[in-house]
Amino acid sequence: MSFGNGAFDSDEGDVMSEINMTPLVDVMLVLLIIFIITVPVINHAVKLDLPKASSQPADIKPKKVSLSINADGVISWDGAALAEAELEPRLESIAGSEPQPEIHLQVDKATPYDHVARLLAAASRHGLSKVAFVTEPDKK
Repeated sequence: MSFGNGAFDSDEGDVMSEINMTPLVDVMLVLLIIFIITVPVINHAVKLDLPKASSQPADIKPKKVSLSINADGVISWDGAALAEAELEPRLESIAGSEPQPEIHLQVDKATPYDHVARLLAAASRHGLSKVAFVTEPDKK
C-alpha cells in the first residue's frame, strides 16, 4: 500500500460492483433477536374466567292480515266481508301491536284504483307501512 494519490495503483481505484452483505446480515440478525424477545411479551394476555351465557334469537314473526277488494269495492278482512266504517277501527287496533303486522292486499282486476288508494291511505294514517300486493301468476 502506498500513501500516494493512487494514480499508479490500478487495484485501489476500481469501483466495487458487489454488495457488501456483512452489514445487511448483521442488521437482520439484530432484528430477529428483537422480534424473538418482543413477541412473547406482546402475546401475554390476562387469563379471565368469564361467565357463559346462552341466548336464543327471538324469531317473532309478524301477524299477517289478508285484505281483499272485489270489483264492487267490497273489502274482506281475512275472508270475512267488512263494512267500510269498520275498517278504520280495525286498522287502528292492529297498528298498536308489536311487531307490526303485514298487510297482504289482493285486488280484483276490475276494481277502480280509488278503492285501493283509500285503503292504502287509511293504512298509512295509522302507521302501517308493511303492505304487500298479492297477485296470481300468469298461466301460459
